[in-house]
Amino acid sequence: MRTITTILVLTIFFSSGQFLLAQEKAASQCEFTALPYAYNALEPYIDAQTMEIHYSRHHKGYFDNFMKAIKGTELEGKKLSEIFATISQQPISVRNMGGGYYNHNLFWENLSPTPGKLSKELQTELEKQFGSVDAFKEAFSKASSSVFGSGWAWLVITPDGKLEITTTANQDNPLMDVASKKGTPLLTIDVWEHAYYLKYQNKRADYITAFWNVVNWEEVSKRFEKAKGK
Repeated sequence: MRTITTILVLTIFFSSGQFLLAQEKAASQCEFTALPYAYNALEPYIDAQTMEIHYSRHHKGYFDNFMKAIKGTELEGKKLSEIFATISQQPISVRNMGGGYYNHNLFWENLSPTPGKLSKELQTELEKQFGSVDAFKEAFSKASSSVFGSGWAWLVITPDGKLEITTTANQDNPLMDVASKKGTPLLTIDVWEHAYYLKYQNKRADYITAFWNVVNWEEVSKRFEKAKGK
């Protein structure tokens, strides 16, 4: 296994919430933004080698191929949210690569080595919808484990203001018109095997349990407040 000491310190180029704002940018203005923490920052829950490969190869690949897929088309001038709203009408490369680019942006930002605390507002809403925060975590973990093959689990706020848990296959997300349950993403977990296999092998449940130690609750709370303000 090669050493990765040269990559353990990264410059932070963005403020909190920038990834979420990407959905309102014209697609041609999307960027492959630096991670908000070092590759080893989430140890021992997510290992540095997984982070390096996941970010610099998988995520970078989605970004590069998304840019290629929209180049020279009218999609260059559309917002990601607009593209996702009509994704069933777009080429499959736009759906897969655009989803992969956007989903990973949200995933990185809802992780942190210093998770912080839930806002009182979000805690109250989780208790209202699920009975308790622990009951929410249990339901979210169960949904994450239930994804067959590759995909994602999500906590979303629906258009009518309710918090709900949903899952999507491959690189789909709840902003897409093909989603079975639509809403604004607040929290997500990547359950593709490349997100955890180096450390956890086929023990996805262990990865999901570890995930809760690095959830960026401050960011999730900010997303909730922004979504409620719409």
